Amino acid sequence: MAEVVSLHKDGEMLEAPLARHFADGILRLTLNNPPANVLSIALLQRLHAVLDEAAEDKAVRVVILAATGKLFSAGHDLKEMTGHRSDDDRGRAFFEKTMRLCSDLMLKIQRLPKPVIAEVDGLATAAGCQLVASCDLAICTDTSTFCTPGVNIGLFCSTPMVAISRAAHRKQAMEMLLTGETVDASTAKDFGIINRIVPKQYLTQVVNKYAAVIASKSPRTLKIGKEAFYAQAEMPVADAYDYTIGVMVENMLARDAEEGIGAFLDKRMPEWKDD
Repeated sequence: MAEVVSLHKDGEMLEAPLARHFADGILRLTLNNPPANVLSIALLQRLHAVLDEAAEDKAVRVVILAATGKLFSAGHDLKEMTGHRSDDDRGRAFFEKTMRLCSDLMLKIQRLPKPVIAEVDGLATAAGCQLVASCDLAICTDTSTFCTPGVNIGLFCSTPMVAISRAAHRKQAMEMLLTGETVDASTAKDFGIINRIVPKQYLTQVVNKYAAVIASKSPRTLKIGKEAFYAQAEMPVADAYDYTIGVMVENMLARDAEEGIGAFLDKRMPEWKDD
């Protein structure tokens, strides 16, 4: 096992089932359990721990989620789950643990005070597709594909449905969920699951550019904005305006807003204080 390194130190940590690389305010997390990069209990727990650390680390400005191999992620580890059918409760406790751990991870990504970008090259299926849909941005190669195939094996993708139905339009989400068929990158973009499609050789370059642009912004402002975005999305429109009025007033009173507006008026680059 590789030595644990601080996120404050530039460099890479290779530790199955997750690889970490940190530089210039950008934390890259790579699912490192090919060929399927399944979301096993071990990987889910590792992601929870690393994201908790990133949430508290002021040096981390942006998080990228990527994967090694031909699959971004095949979702839950069905062999691991099936192995618990011989438990006294037929696996109920383990199934509940798995689904709760995974769902809490998706919420953690949404609530993380740093933007999260999915870098997808390959197939993202079931909970793997849920992971992509849970990220703030998602960029994929032109050969990437997406599906929620649970219905094909008698297991409706109910928890992936939560993230996918909030990223895609309802009828398009239902199309994926009811048919279990794979959609290509262009269709996923039309559905709203993906932001951009790029050729494979440019994927990391484009994702890193997005991350660098975002990392150059005020961390406090990004935290305020991300939290407000997801909060208002669940409100009636009038309540959303009432809520965001308050958010904007508090944001205007922040030192970074004062600095940013002053820098704009003075035609200079702002110096963020994260305050």
